[in-house]
Amino acid sequence: MIQWRDGRVVAVGRSRPGAIELEVETTDGRVAALAYPQLVGTPDVGDRVLLNITAMSLGLGTGGYAMVVALPDRLPVDRDEPGHVVKARYTPLQATVLAVDEPDSPHYDVLREAEDLDGMPVVVADLHSALAPVIAGLRTDAEPPRIVYVMTDGGALPLGFSDTVAALADAGWLAATVTVGQAYGGDLEAVTLQTGLLAARLVLGADLAVVTQGPGNLGTGTRWGFSGVASGEAINAAAALHGRPVAALRVSAADPRERHRGISHHTLTALGRVALAPADIAVPVLEGEFGASIRSAADALSPPHRLVDVPVDGLLDAMSAAPVAVASMGRSLDEDPACFLACAAAGRHAAALLA
Repeated sequence: MIQWRDGRVVAVGRSRPGAIELEVETTDGRVAALAYPQLVGTPDVGDRVLLNITAMSLGLGTGGYAMVVALPDRLPVDRDEPGHVVKARYTPLQATVLAVDEPDSPHYDVLREAEDLDGMPVVVADLHSALAPVIAGLRTDAEPPRIVYVMTDGGALPLGFSDTVAALADAGWLAATVTVGQAYGGDLEAVTLQTGLLAARLVLGADLAVVTQGPGNLGTGTRWGFSGVASGEAINAAAALHGRPVAALRVSAADPRERHRGISHHTLTALGRVALAPADIAVPVLEGEFGASIRSAADALSPPHRLVDVPVDGLLDAMSAAPVAVASMGRSLDEDPACFLACAAAGRHAAALLA
């Protein structure tokens, strides 16, 4: 199940909160590696490292790094920190965090009886690559709202893996982050999506939350076997807490897989079968036959959902100005603009709900 390598750090590259990029010499040659200092400590040139190269050897697009499992000759010092919630439970790298909803948290009294988002819009998308275009859409027409990203555990578990989150936060496009379930590394940790959303609103003061899985979608080509099915459950969670769920369509005019052309079959399953509570579905107003086909396919989702036709003028420019390159499944904004316009349209509609 795991492919191991023993190597030595030959170069330390760029870092972002929660992650450090490395170049490591192994018996197979030099590889790009990633270390999470909260788990393994901070590697230096010359350090011996144990690597997990499993995802890299499979050629996975998101998993293009060897992962540092340990610095066996220079272990980090023990830390006496609060928190007893364990994430990545019963794995070799399980770690304790202070969850916002546990009794030791300074916010426990706020969350103990909390159950209402007071109508806060919650934008829900399938893929992590939707985050930047959704936020670009949110910022297009008015004063940017205070946006909190709630990352679920369907993809990468460490938030530090995401270049997108780091760039958006550095640019001030993202106010704060919450990691829920088995995901970790956010400004706040939460046990469930529900408490994560409540913390975004009541602790972090969010005007609006965006919910997606972390980088790296898992899919099997089957109707139900994909990690994005949780986006339907996120619609239910937002509605149960009296939020205003807004769904972003996963759309493509360039995906080579027929099941993802137009509106992805993943979206049709998550919104059409899993999401039992009604949501606003942002339908981008696209030109020509492709745009008409998107609108026609979306009709299958209403009822129970409410379809909202959203104009896309100005959204391409807004996404081009984003502090991170907008891309998904290896395709850029220029190569598949419909994909990103659908996400930005959801952001534009959610912003309108705050007016």
